[in-house]
Amino acid sequence: MGTVSQLHERVRPPAHRIQSEEEALDIARSLAAGFSQQASDRDINRVLPYDEIETLSQSGLLGISVPSDHGGIDISNSVLTEVVAILAEADPSIAQIPQTHFHVLEAVRIGGSEEQKASLFERAIIGDRFGGVFAQISAGTAGQDALQVTSDGLGYRLNGRGLDSPSVLFSDWIAIFTAGEGDGAFVAVIPRNTEGVQIIDDWDGFGQRTSGNGTTILHNVYLNTDEVLFKDEKLGHPSIVDCVGQLTHAGINLGIARSALAAAIDFIRAHPHPSPEGDDKYAADDPLIIARIGEIAVLIEAATAMVERAGSKIDAAQINLTEDHVIDAALSVAAAQAMTAEVAMETANALFDLAGTSAACIGLNLDRHWRNARIRTLHGPARRKYNIVGNYHLNGIKPSRR
Repeated sequence: MGTVSQLHERVRPPAHRIQSEEEALDIARSLAAGFSQQASDRDINRVLPYDEIETLSQSGLLGISVPSDHGGIDISNSVLTEVVAILAEADPSIAQIPQTHFHVLEAVRIGGSEEQKASLFERAIIGDRFGGVFAQISAGTAGQDALQVTSDGLGYRLNGRGLDSPSVLFSDWIAIFTAGEGDGAFVAVIPRNTEGVQIIDDWDGFGQRTSGNGTTILHNVYLNTDEVLFKDEKLGHPSIVDCVGQLTHAGINLGIARSALAAAIDFIRAHPHPSPEGDDKYAADDPLIIARIGEIAVLIEAATAMVERAGSKIDAAQINLTEDHVIDAALSVAAAQAMTAEVAMETANALFDLAGTSAACIGLNLDRHWRNARIRTLHGPARRKYNIVGNYHLNGIKPSRR
């Protein structure tokens, strides 16, 4: 922990070219079957999944959100999120890599010039991975660790620490999301090996232990203007960049919930202990346990439907980028994120309620479902989503574009 990360440089052959949404889902399911096999061991020992991430790059899944005019498949946001959810059910740490990656690609789609889109989308198509550094974009964030952007001739200089750098250890490219010299957004994409970029492997959270999170330190990094996607003057335009990132975040919540439910069912079936009622019935025959499993399954199905609905609203906003469409998408995404977060936590808790004390053995590592769900919900608290939705309906306050 706390070491400087050095991603092994390797010649990567071009990735598979996925041709349809159905193929993307099939490939995601195939990868998930393999990723799930050692997921618990990787979590216990914090073994970073470098080989698995290379397999993900080669699969072609990292290019599915690229627009069709740049070689992608115009995938719907519902299917995109379902791909993330499938991977998250196998290993939510691995699923965080495409979640961040797709967020960055949406920023490229919204803010990039035609030259930037052609270049960066092609890198995604061939399997390159995009990580992110997310700094606060608001007043009052100044300090020695805050990311600072200053003009330097025709370009810019970046200095500071990016404490929130999800999946950055596995990145080939790093997107910097921070405040500009005014009170607006500033987004740039740079190669990982850019001079002055230092990545520290210091993630010590109790969940998402192998997701490649870390700290990014920028030492007087110079940016050419062609590395900047957008800056302050574009802030006034409606944007759904964060909607894509937050919906795929909900997809990870959904995957965690599905995985925890599957673990509960497997444990109950494999440990046919007598019912506490003492009537010689086994746990799987207990009406209360059966009903609780059904209740959780219904909640997961409802959360899945909310994710699909939010995805369709993002689709509509991408086609017709009006403020009304963006607000509609943002509210629906907030609802889906709140719902999936609560379902993930409830399912992880129910796992132990239903399986009993023997499920708490350290060697089983079933607590990883709770740890992963809990740390995901810390990064997107449901109470904030309820506040966004409530403030809009009660006070007419629109969701922030930032």
